[in-house]
Amino acid sequence: MKTVQDILYKVSVEGVLGTTSNAVSGIYFDSRDVRIDSLYVAQKGEIFDGHNFIYQAINNGAKTIVCEEFPDVIIEGIVYVLVLNSSKALGTIAANFYDNPSQNMILVGVTGTNGKTTIATLLYELFSKEGFVTGLLSTVKIAYGRKKFENHHTTPDAVTLNKYLHKMLDAGVSHCFMEVSSHGINQNRIEGLVFSGGIFSNLTHDHLDYHRDFKTYRDVKKIFFDSLPKTAFALINLDDKNGKYMLQNSVAKKYTYATKQDADFRVKTLECEFTGMLLKIQSFDVWTTLVGNFNAQNLLSVYATADLLGLSSLSILRGISELKSVEGRFHVFQSVDKITVVIDYAHTPDALFNVLSTINMIRTRNENLITVVGCGGNRDQDKRPVMGEKAVLLSDKVIFTSDNPRDEDPAIIISDMIKGVPPEHYKKAIKVTLREEAILMAGQLAKPGDIVLIAGKGHEKYQEIKGKRNHFSDLEIAKKTFLNTD
Repeated sequence: MKTVQDILYKVSVEGVLGTTSNAVSGIYFDSRDVRIDSLYVAQKGEIFDGHNFIYQAINNGAKTIVCEEFPDVIIEGIVYVLVLNSSKALGTIAANFYDNPSQNMILVGVTGTNGKTTIATLLYELFSKEGFVTGLLSTVKIAYGRKKFENHHTTPDAVTLNKYLHKMLDAGVSHCFMEVSSHGINQNRIEGLVFSGGIFSNLTHDHLDYHRDFKTYRDVKKIFFDSLPKTAFALINLDDKNGKYMLQNSVAKKYTYATKQDADFRVKTLECEFTGMLLKIQSFDVWTTLVGNFNAQNLLSVYATADLLGLSSLSILRGISELKSVEGRFHVFQSVDKITVVIDYAHTPDALFNVLSTINMIRTRNENLITVVGCGGNRDQDKRPVMGEKAVLLSDKVIFTSDNPRDEDPAIIISDMIKGVPPEHYKKAIKVTLREEAILMAGQLAKPGDIVLIAGKGHEKYQEIKGKRNHFSDLEIAKKTFLNTD
């Protein structure tokens, strides 16, 4: 069992009260979870201040307290460690407690607004097919070997991250691919991790309810690349104007990929249809079942990363040709009467635009495109009218409905989206508050040959309403509606 001194390695300590030779049984930052002889880290959050729960943590068995200010009453037998930033200290402490697993594997982080889940998951699948024992930390799941676990945060907390990385290392994992969210960076959840590479996909309007403005959001993403070591690579999407900015001040080895301009790695779409695309990656032609320019970019980043990690071009291309679409990302099926249904996680203006543009590029225009879309509650309100505008401009009919309303009235969220609809397109817009009813209405409106896009929730198996997560799956409802399955 490690001692306090062991797990304080590389932590900027301002002061200590008590002995650091005490053994530590576990690391906690929620006082309710604390166990006997454990260490509690008091963090100052947006809503709660962990310093207010120090005594509760001690009552639950904590013997070591890490804090930014000593409590008024010092209890004998308890070790108090003073630090400047508790959340940063937590990352390093968690890494030390779990034997710094990221130092002993190839850990690649993927950041950006859209594409993180797809890129990380495809890399996980590709390297698994090549015979590597591979790990995945994504929005959809945490996986390694044959083990899979649900994940409710794009980037888990520092303790959870290091715990799973430690388990992966014990299971023989050599490569791990993980999503790195702006929240995770800003809240120091990746502090203490050692990355072998970082990938930047793109940056568009999202999470401005949290980051206040786009510049802050962008600068938080940049922190990830600024922190990469010299031994790591930084791979950025040159088609995004923020790509070059991410490389400023980074000491990592710099590489670029693009579809529209010269870069270290290039891709061109030769053919595109609902069943897949023919791509030219570098000088090689490859067929993939993934669809859309955004997926061409995603696959190019996968190719580039695999190349930088030492796989041969032939192995990478063979793997790409066998990869399937990630759950809830441009998932396509067709009804008996030839209605094409697309389910996608698109929940930002840019993602919705990309999906609708892809559909419009493939379609014949002899059919109708019906879109079912909503926006989440208690989140960035500014994107709602933008989503509404893009939906009606690129669709023949739009059914505005709820997504995860959380604590907001779904009708108000829908009204915010309708504000972006130009008056000349009002006739295209329909309001159906209940999401299941909206999907059923799309089924009633669609005729043979039409296309239905159900956007916003993708892989999610729940709908969050008033603090409760109720089971809900767009795919299940869509199959019941268009395939008559129970």
